[in-house]
Amino acid sequence: MAPRQTASNAVRLRFTRRWDSGNYTIRDLGTWGLGDLATWRLGELVKGRVLAVDVGARRVGLAISDVSGTLARPLEVIAVTSGGDAADRVARRIAQLADEDDGLATVVVGMPSRLDGTPSSQTTRVAAFITSLTARTSITIATEDERLTSREAESRLAIGERDWRKRKQKLDAAAAAIILQDYLDRARGT
Repeated sequence: MAPRQTASNAVRLRFTRRWDSGNYTIRDLGTWGLGDLATWRLGELVKGRVLAVDVGARRVGLAISDVSGTLARPLEVIAVTSGGDAADRVARRIAQLADEDDGLATVVVGMPSRLDGTPSSQTTRVAAFITSLTARTSITIATEDERLTSREAESRLAIGERDWRKRKQKLDAAAAAIILQDYLDRARGT
């Protein structure tokens, strides 16, 4: 999708990256209208951040990307009592994030499955969560494979935090950040 451009509000964008060797790479991104400036990604303009959701039985982890859609970071962990409660609380948080200046473009929900890719007992619960969340928000919802993300998050947290109680409080948000980073990397083709 090419953005509109007029002579009065056009700007030329260039991507510059300095490598460790001191060399520079410059890629011309073309001329874009100032009214259409947003994050360049996947050959189209993306307006807003991406939120990842790691749905658990007792806790829901949230992570958010930067506006450029490059980096994911843990956001928070929400304690929940039921599937409906989880969807309500996440939908409220989505509305808050969407109202911020940077907005929210997409929500990515981690989809659990067995190591061989077949659905697990949690897959049905997460599918019901997605259905419930879809009814509560107009933001686009995508899914991402979440196999072994909790184990990876646990191993990453164990490096910096020795106390398992403190790690457990952060685990779901860290797993959501891994899900989101996987989604962003796959979307960029890296």
